[in-house]
Amino acid sequence: MSNLTRLDPFDDLFRGFFVRPVEMGNSTPSQAPSIRMDVRENPDTFQVHAELPGVKKEDIHVTIDGNLVSISAEVKQEKEVKDGERVLRSERYFGKVSRSFQLAQDIDDGKAVARFNDGVLELTLPKRAATASKRLAID
Repeated sequence: MSNLTRLDPFDDLFRGFFVRPVEMGNSTPSQAPSIRMDVRENPDTFQVHAELPGVKKEDIHVTIDGNLVSISAEVKQEKEVKDGERVLRSERYFGKVSRSFQLAQDIDDGKAVARFNDGVLELTLPKRAATASKRLAID
């Protein structure tokens, strides 16, 4: 004998939505979101696309140290509470996020270019020309 189970897509869609208590005031998620990114390598450059939704260009910082690239940003909350209105739930993250990663080759930081458009940071990181090793003579 087989058991049949009735599937209700609306039950699955809303399961847990009404069970969780509605928090009054501003609440932040327990874990900060990470910066999602794609890194591609070309013969002369590395291309990095990092998602930073809700961040202003002035609040993004990129540092390069050899082959180590660090991206940090701050998402600021803008208060728009009207008279007689109260926030029942806020799930958006406000705070600082950062990410660092190493590339296979040193970056020529003098020629690196950064653009920010529609919430996506685009980095063009030229590879530093490899220098031949030099043997020192011992006196």
